[in-house]
Amino acid sequence: VPALATEPQFAQRLREHLEEEQLLDVRYRLQQVPGGRVALPVLEEKLDQLWLPQEMPCVLVHIQDPVPSRAALRRTPAQKLQDELQRLLGESWSEELERDVPHAWQRHGDLVLLSEDSFRAAPWEKLGLVLWETVASALGARRLARRGRVLPDGMRSPSVTLLLGQDGWVEHVDNGIRYTFDVTKCMFSPGNITEKLRVASLPCSGEVLVDLYAGIGYFTLPYLVHAAAAFAHACEWNSHAVEALQRNLVLNGVQDCCRIHHGDSRQLELRDVADRVNLGLIPSSEEGWPVACRVLKKDTGGVLHIHHNVETPVLQAEEAGAGGEVQHPVEDSGKETVRTRIRPEWQRWAEATAARIQGLLAELHGQQWHTSILHIEAVKSYAPHVHHVVLDLECRPKLP
Repeated sequence: VPALATEPQFAQRLREHLEEEQLLDVRYRLQQVPGGRVALPVLEEKLDQLWLPQEMPCVLVHIQDPVPSRAALRRTPAQKLQDELQRLLGESWSEELERDVPHAWQRHGDLVLLSEDSFRAAPWEKLGLVLWETVASALGARRLARRGRVLPDGMRSPSVTLLLGQDGWVEHVDNGIRYTFDVTKCMFSPGNITEKLRVASLPCSGEVLVDLYAGIGYFTLPYLVHAAAAFAHACEWNSHAVEALQRNLVLNGVQDCCRIHHGDSRQLELRDVADRVNLGLIPSSEEGWPVACRVLKKDTGGVLHIHHNVETPVLQAEEAGAGGEVQHPVEDSGKETVRTRIRPEWQRWAEATAARIQGLLAELHGQQWHTSILHIEAVKSYAPHVHHVVLDLECRPKLP
């Protein structure tokens, strides 16, 4: 960091002058340098504007390890980013550009993933690589990427652009489980952490799991690593996710406990193997219900974990506080945590699903089955008045 070194008796006058000329770099403190002098950090991009009265004897030096000022330590990362960008643009800064600066992002190791509405105004494009290097520096990252809309290809493939860096592979740790994936090829939803934690606590010792929509192993790994499932069949048709899943099984030392089925899970040839089936697809996993019924053990049955996006009518959402048992916190659009209740619409969906599964099982096996609702778990708010919920459904054949 460039700085002006002067004798202690001139330090205060020099500081006042630099502040008046808006040349002082307020991110760093005044520091002692060799020779008993005091160094005042100055803005590097404004060095060409530096003019000092002759009565202020000083010399330009560079501080190798500048100490952050107290004000800088108090600033949030979003404030630091905005300050750096405002300094970069100078007089070109505007309210329009300020609205384009993100206030939240995902961090995966040394890569920061920006939201899709970040830096879309035309003036940003003119800055090119300088912009992305400034953003990365302000956020303490070495690589940057920006999300786009999820592609309508049936695989929920992300539309992610790498802005800085050559490689999109990152590593993320949740609940002691290591996930590696390419952010430009695979989705990763931090909003599902509550469900991953719940899955990890289920009593699955000795069980066989079929995960019909495994992805990179979001739920397969908690079942194997923490819930002690004996074996997992992981089904996935996205080749990029399959590559990440293979790596993740090895990373977590459970590669011998899992078989990957690469392809359309609706064509899965497995039958009569599962104690538990995970159907972690939204907005609906309904196309996988017949497959889930086929893979359940026909003599003993098991438990289905059915994910679905359930819509709550506006009137009902407004009256949600009138009764019902509080279950747990739910993430609301990624912005805040709210208390939620098992709402009538969720219960009706669960009961209809239980009846539908019961019919599928009876048709498949030629005998009656019991289906029992064990639990309804609200994962997060997916959109206004739409909640991602999980139904734990126990399915057992009726004894003769």
